[in-house]
Amino acid sequence: MDTADSAPLRAPFRVGLIGYGLAGSVFHAPLIAATDGLTLDTVVTANPERQRQAAAEHPQVRTAATAEELLGRAGDLDLVVIASPNRTHVPLARAALEAGLPVVVDKPLAATAAEAEELAALAEGRGLLLSAFQNRRWDNDFRTVAKLVEGGALGKVQRFESRFERWRPRPKGGWRESGDPAEIGGILYDLGSHLVDQALTLFGPAVTVYAESDVRRAGAEADDDTFIAIGHASGVRSHLWMSATAAQLGPRFRVLGDTAGYVKYGLDPQEGALREGLRPGTAASWGVEAESSWGRLGAGESPLTGGGEPVPTLPGDYPAYYAAIAEALRTGGLPPVTAREAAAALRVLEAAKTSAAEARTVTLSD
Repeated sequence: MDTADSAPLRAPFRVGLIGYGLAGSVFHAPLIAATDGLTLDTVVTANPERQRQAAAEHPQVRTAATAEELLGRAGDLDLVVIASPNRTHVPLARAALEAGLPVVVDKPLAATAAEAEELAALAEGRGLLLSAFQNRRWDNDFRTVAKLVEGGALGKVQRFESRFERWRPRPKGGWRESGDPAEIGGILYDLGSHLVDQALTLFGPAVTVYAESDVRRAGAEADDDTFIAIGHASGVRSHLWMSATAAQLGPRFRVLGDTAGYVKYGLDPQEGALREGLRPGTAASWGVEAESSWGRLGAGESPLTGGGEPVPTLPGDYPAYYAAIAEALRTGGLPPVTAREAAAALRVLEAAKTSAAEARTVTLSD
């Protein structure tokens, strides 16, 4: 976003990436490198092995051991991307904004909606871009659902069911499964950040939130099996499941309208491709899935017994996120996911925590 005191930047934009773990190395770095108008300038990691990995995967990149070292030469950069552990998101985003740099933060933007709103106000006051990385808006299945909903193929949507379920009966450890509240771990803030963002994107603000949250696995410290029910102001009800303990996986989406429903199994292929080292732009089939994985649209019969008609799944398009970031930097326009949108999702996540702890439905005020 641009103000009277600041003009939009000009491409190519030099990007500093803080963190080179799973998020940084698998998602952000490859997508940044594949985006016209962006160049991956510096990776921040104190881990020597990860420094070598970054140099091998991106030969032109520089490395820095600390965020302070990176921000010490803020004038050499045009954008900072924060892909470090959740507890660092707010202090690093604040420091980058105060150094005069636009910022992208991996989800969740913050632990609370209040912190997200404070960061949003700081960015707006300085005329700087601030965006949360919600790549799942560009999943193939979600893009298909959005097209069906917007095109009226389901009639008036009544219930939206969405799942991110996994079968991981043994905890892997690490900060994402830590019970320390400062780590902002647990599946609610991990997978739930995506599920809630998608529901709000499709159906608008939440009015009520009900949740059930459990720690199922022996030795686990943080929630690993959670359900959220959202009542939207639009009248739609969203039922969201996130689990690491699902021995049988349900449909990724089941969307029910007053004239038809859509059911889709399986996951978008882009994460798997990125983990395998494949990169956007290397093949025309990026984000495309097999016809056998298409969802079905119809009424009156289960898709598993042949009900409904197959619906071609739109290609997944994670590269669209950073392409939109580059465009926002160039023009001074809004980013593809705003900090205010991230704050709205965090209000739902906070309400879900309260609901689960107190066994009651939480009503969100304006």
